[in-house]
Amino acid sequence: MPTPRDRQARVATWAAFFVQGLCLATLLTHVIDLQHRFGLSDGDLTLVLLLVPVIAGVGSAVAGLLAGRYGSAPVLRISQVGVCAAVVLSGWNEQLAGLYALSAVFGLFLGAVDAAMNMQAVAVERRYGMSVLTGFHAVWSVGSMLGAGFNSAFSALGVELGWSFSVPALIGAVVSVVMLPRLYGRDEERADVGSGERAARVAPRVPWRPIIPLCLAMAFLYVGDAAVSNYGTVYMEKALAASGWLVPFAYLVYQATMLLARVPGDLAVRRYGPAPVVRAGAVIAAVGTLGVVVAPGVVVAVVSFGLIGVGLSVIAPQSFSAAGRLGAGAETAIARVNLFNYVGFLVGAAVVGTLNDVVSVRVAFVPAAVLVALIVFLARGFQPDPEPAARP
Repeated sequence: MPTPRDRQARVATWAAFFVQGLCLATLLTHVIDLQHRFGLSDGDLTLVLLLVPVIAGVGSAVAGLLAGRYGSAPVLRISQVGVCAAVVLSGWNEQLAGLYALSAVFGLFLGAVDAAMNMQAVAVERRYGMSVLTGFHAVWSVGSMLGAGFNSAFSALGVELGWSFSVPALIGAVVSVVMLPRLYGRDEERADVGSGERAARVAPRVPWRPIIPLCLAMAFLYVGDAAVSNYGTVYMEKALAASGWLVPFAYLVYQATMLLARVPGDLAVRRYGPAPVVRAGAVIAAVGTLGVVVAPGVVVAVVSFGLIGVGLSVIAPQSFSAAGRLGAGAETAIARVNLFNYVGFLVGAAVVGTLNDVVSVRVAFVPAAVLVALIVFLARGFQPDPEPAARP
């Protein structure tokens, strides 16, 4: 039975997810603006986009080590303020060298926040004793929608680019400072993990075998997400000749449908189990990605981006949830699964960027459709094992 302290930690974790979605969407929906500001070719843009997930993987690994020693809360509090600061500075930076430096800083803190906030979410789910993790990712989608919405509104109003970056990030920084002190501390986070004093003394060994399907699914999911996040605005401008507020609108719809699907996502998982829900999501996302490839106009493209959002909505939270069921090795397992978030994002940015540069932005979405469809065959790995018989 959750206590008032558990509910307090749950709200604080919601805040962390909200701010992360807000800041990431703010940066991603301005990719085309940064390309114009610095006169980047498609190849140069791909290099910048590749830098973020590479450094984020380092941040995720470091967060896993620090969280195992100090708990995830201090890692999350420090790193999220770093994310907000990097977004603000990116809006005012006028130097190409600064773009690369800030992208690396953003990536480092981004990886640390992603890992730490999911550790907190898994701890909350464990204390609640039922599926609640998809709800945290729904709140992330709310923040992401707001970030894209700010961009559309500021673009329509002709607001200076620096302020378009800064306003959402400063809102996020205030929310973080106010809410994140309520996260679980190290002892609370581990209260239901392990087997007494021995578990506290001995570092758990986490086998790779049970998390390989989760890691692969996470990687394939983020190939699709990277295609939408990094090249959604490029696609709208180059493939469909959209302009103004319509350019970030596809990403806004992607996040809106992801939110709508995530709101009842935990209920679906409780009723049908994680594997069938993940399998259905992969099919819907693959259909949506193919729709982007063949879309004759803006309406079909936006609907297709929406289908991708629906399909991908539950895969990431269920990957973290399944990793969190490994008990005493949860921090390590979650950090490993989160690392493949960046593997997928890296592969997605490289493949989509190369095909965009060599062939066309439409063709660039084909590999994403294929890899997302492969998640259907990995869904069985999300099903929890039967509970072992209780020991006296």
